[in-house]
Amino acid sequence: MTESDEKPERDSSGGTVADAPPDNWVDVYAPPQALPFLRLSRVDRPIGTWLLLLPCWWGALLGALALPETAGWLTIWIVIGCTIGAFLMRGAGCTWNDYTDRDIDGHVARTALRPIPSGQVTGREALIWMAAQSFVALLILLTFNLNAILLGILSLGLVAIYPFAKRFTWWPQIFLGLAFNWGALLAWTAQTGSVALPAVFLYLAGICWTVFYDTIYAHQDKEDDALIGVKSTARLFGDNTMHWLRGFLVATVVLMSLAVIYALAPLADPLKMSLGLAAAWVMGAHMNWQLGKLDIDDPETCLSLFRSNRDAGLLVALFLAITLFV
Repeated sequence: MTESDEKPERDSSGGTVADAPPDNWVDVYAPPQALPFLRLSRVDRPIGTWLLLLPCWWGALLGALALPETAGWLTIWIVIGCTIGAFLMRGAGCTWNDYTDRDIDGHVARTALRPIPSGQVTGREALIWMAAQSFVALLILLTFNLNAILLGILSLGLVAIYPFAKRFTWWPQIFLGLAFNWGALLAWTAQTGSVALPAVFLYLAGICWTVFYDTIYAHQDKEDDALIGVKSTARLFGDNTMHWLRGFLVATVVLMSLAVIYALAPLADPLKMSLGLAAAWVMGAHMNWQLGKLDIDDPETCLSLFRSNRDAGLLVALFLAITLFV
């Protein structure tokens, strides 16, 4: 399963979500009336927002590196706008996911207490909540250039299809990657004005990274998934998971390196090229560290490593930012 198909929302005694960070602000500060909607949006579990946001930051920073004359306030606004937009669209996507699974979740013990099947939120209320989040995100998108706006609208198709992927393919993680990394294309285009080959390589690298981390996540739920007939790469790879993940690790590093090379080669700056490539290599090192710690039969380890991918993605953003300022 993916991070939007997470553990039970809340037990009947009012306990916190099983894989939410302890003492998260939703549990501590949110008013009771808002709790079901915030849980629908997974606000108490910010890792999904990070994983949606980070490719946006990569795209904006790499675009600014490729076209230095565009760097400055535009880059700052794209970073800020994408941060708010990722928060909203991740919430809208998770709400849509729960709405599409509303007739399934009520028959599965671990999902029966989610806001919709438990009756805390009606299907109509969920759709209104999804639309509200999407509308605010649209207002932010409209501040970008036309090509970026069109890319943002196109992404809605991927968001709509993704929740159904686990029902018809063993590769739902690919569909998650297609949706979660679209921001790399969008932010690059918002920065430069059009899609180009470096952005495509960056997008493909992000997809490989998503298959890597979401396969790790899916190993938590492989037994439940088998019982209810949900497909995933965790079930598909099985005992060969380590070999598959190493392949996606290599693909991530190679594709990200190509993105950097094609973006920075025209600048003929060896220092910037070296630092840019270091972004890909450091990420690869982090992913390799994850494989060294991975135990596919230990759910707690899988969850911890899944969450650590925020740091892997932040390392890329950090190195690209440093490259921009040298």
